[in-house]
Amino acid sequence: MMSTRRPYDNMRLYLLGLILLAGNAAVKAQTVHNGMITSEDGTEISFRRYPAQGTTRFIWLPSEHGIQPAERDAATTLAAGGHETWLVDLFESRFLPPTASSLDRIPAGDVRHLIDAAHSTHHKLYLISSGRGVLPLLRGLHQWQQRHPGTTNTPGVILISPGFYHQTPDPGQAARLLPVIEKTNAPIFILQPAKSPWRWKLDQTIPALSRSGSEVFFRLLNDARDRFYFRPDATQREQQLAARLAPLIRQAALALHRWPARSRNVSALKKELQPLPTSKPERELKSFAGNPAPPPLQLPGLNDKRYDLSAHHGEVVLVNFWASWCPPCVHEMPSMERLQKRLQDRSFTILAVNMAEDKPTIRDFLQNKVNVTFPILLDRDGKALQQWDVFAFPTSYLIDKQGRIRYALFGSVDWERPDILAKIKRLLNE
Repeated sequence: MMSTRRPYDNMRLYLLGLILLAGNAAVKAQTVHNGMITSEDGTEISFRRYPAQGTTRFIWLPSEHGIQPAERDAATTLAAGGHETWLVDLFESRFLPPTASSLDRIPAGDVRHLIDAAHSTHHKLYLISSGRGVLPLLRGLHQWQQRHPGTTNTPGVILISPGFYHQTPDPGQAARLLPVIEKTNAPIFILQPAKSPWRWKLDQTIPALSRSGSEVFFRLLNDARDRFYFRPDATQREQQLAARLAPLIRQAALALHRWPARSRNVSALKKELQPLPTSKPERELKSFAGNPAPPPLQLPGLNDKRYDLSAHHGEVVLVNFWASWCPPCVHEMPSMERLQKRLQDRSFTILAVNMAEDKPTIRDFLQNKVNVTFPILLDRDGKALQQWDVFAFPTSYLIDKQGRIRYALFGSVDWERPDILAKIKRLLNE
């Protein structure tokens, strides 16, 4: 378990198993009902209500990917266990496509009115979302708390692989937390897949949430990636976790239920960031905007050799952060291998830093999926990833002969693209 008071306690609370909240007797699932509330601008917000006779009520809001079949299944299971669940399609109500930029356009009042409609003295209320869905959820909760100052019955918040940043920054640029994060005051439980760059940002995001009084708990979901319960390429482990989505939600609610209620207030939310663009920019190897002096990179290799970036002074070096579970990484690695062979007679080196995977996993990947000859470095504890401030996989840095970061990008590319080859050759010729 983790709270803001003791950030790295053992998570003994989460070993309790499938325990239901007190007073929530299991009941047979009832027929799903259509529900509707009216927002302050007259918009009708529709939802699917999974009724139950217990004392717990969940409001489940969509992520940028929209409502998923696994969420409907989990809502059915929760209702069968005595936990009434409202599955809300915010996109449909506003005639918006399910995208991250659409979530920027959801008024906080939509969620506030949902909380007003679901809040009662007879139910403990919890708000659920994942990914970028954290934005309308926390904005709506913040607005509700402003209108109910000092309440001791603040809804609990359960977030699955939440996206707390405005967007993934280009390497070298400062990441911006969503402004509402540091204005949030609520009990929060985070279900965080371990195979995710966001796992390594918890030491930043949890303190940010706690600054306004939030108690934050988290559980790492081992061997799982973001979107584990609706990935088309889900592993067996991810499928098992997807089947346990409802129990995971119940356990998170139990942890929050056990935390003592107290009076809560929130300060005004004034600063807002510009909405996300509606289209994704093309991946481009851009000039590096940060400090050109790279952080240290001294790591053991898969071949048991010790590697030190500083030993490659006088060479052009491509430092690539990757993981075997990352499909874009897998997609770009063959072009990296071809690039290495193309430039084998030049002063060019690739150092591919693997994120916290064990040797058998990496060797199996190289033998059965992508065979490469460039060095694989082992970042066993994620320290290098944190020092280099990596936000996404893959992320690559191109370093010149003087040891300065000159270009960088996040996301996969074809490293034999003419424009990319031209930039590398210019560095080689300097």
